[in-house]
Amino acid sequence: MTNPRIETAAEHSADVLHRVGSVVIGKSESLRLVLAGILAGGHVLLQDLPGLGKTLAARSMAQALGIEFTRAQFTPDLLPADLTGSFIYNQRIGDFEFREGPLFTGLLLADEINRTPPKTQAALLEAMQERQVTVEGRTFELPPPFHVLATANPVEYEGTYPLPEAQLDRFLLCVGFGYPTAEEEYDVLHSRIARRQELVVLDPVTDAAGLLEMQAAVEEVEVDRSVSEYCIALVTATRTHRDVLIGASPRGSLALMLCARALALISGRDFVLPEDVKTVAPAALAHRVTVKPELWMTDVSGASVVAGLLETVPTPAAQERAGRWTPP
Repeated sequence: MTNPRIETAAEHSADVLHRVGSVVIGKSESLRLVLAGILAGGHVLLQDLPGLGKTLAARSMAQALGIEFTRAQFTPDLLPADLTGSFIYNQRIGDFEFREGPLFTGLLLADEINRTPPKTQAALLEAMQERQVTVEGRTFELPPPFHVLATANPVEYEGTYPLPEAQLDRFLLCVGFGYPTAEEEYDVLHSRIARRQELVVLDPVTDAAGLLEMQAAVEEVEVDRSVSEYCIALVTATRTHRDVLIGASPRGSLALMLCARALALISGRDFVLPEDVKTVAPAALAHRVTVKPELWMTDVSGASVVAGLLETVPTPAAQERAGRWTPP
């Protein structure tokens, strides 16, 4: 490691993952992906069954990063103004003033995002893409850093509103946690007994300014042309796959590259390996792939399509910068 900026960011990343991993037990790989999504400047969808630590992970990540945390419980009666804020008449000054909503934060937990109607879901689109909200014709900037961690239950359909493709595409990554092993579940129980309370409070590793510095360090991670072409080849293959109705857009290629750079930084490197791309590919591409309707009742899914492409799309043989890494 020769870049002190990347070295410092890698050390902070390791500390953040260690602290969050002490309460969200057995999810180290998923937490690495979540942190990579944040360092890449994006938003992350946590899609898994209830009770697997999604909300705890979001709250703990915000605490460890030292940024403001806000939780919005998405319900069928939630209105766009409940997220963006609204103009309220102030009798003291005799005029309307803007009261900020929960979107004005460092990290927003959009809990059960698929339980609110599309009109309210759409209120997030401008905020997630342009980092601003428009209320009654006036635009308000969201101060950086701003990130959304949303949770969704993938198997419950009653009373839910599926996220449209345009909104799914706004999420840089879609991450699942999965069930813990028996040993990990024992550690969860033992950890709860040891701390003698339900509430978990983590000391911050950095703060908002420090997070922005870490994100700036990601921009110094180098990407070889062969790795960029590998990202494009994977995304292009999703568009021509026989089981796919709609493949990933160029935003999928960007997601692969950005998250692979962030993952390289977390690993303490200033350059990207093809293995970084392979690691983030399922989380970056699966939710951007729509399989053909006739296959909805089969085992074919976006995840299975991406897994197959990782086996068939050729991996770059080597970087031009000899000595940085050995060919797979």
